[in-house]
Amino acid sequence: MSQAQPNAYIIEIQDRAAGIITRNERGFRFFSSERLFDSLEGRQFRSVRDAERAALAVFSERSHRLNSSLFAN
Repeated sequence: MSQAQPNAYIIEIQDRAAGIITRNERGFRFFSSERLFDSLEGRQFRSVRDAERAALAVFSERSHRLNSSLFAN
């Protein structure tokens, strides 16, 4: 017996709720739950994993910029 897949998933990055993605006819749409991830708001993804990768990239870029500015003269 197969189980129905959920229509929504929470995307978490480093214990932070980045947003929620909901299933639609074209894949998954991202809804940001934290300002840091607003650049992904409304974006369409083919899979849950693609949305997780995008949120991780946003988080990593932000962390990199913060670290760079801390060590800049």
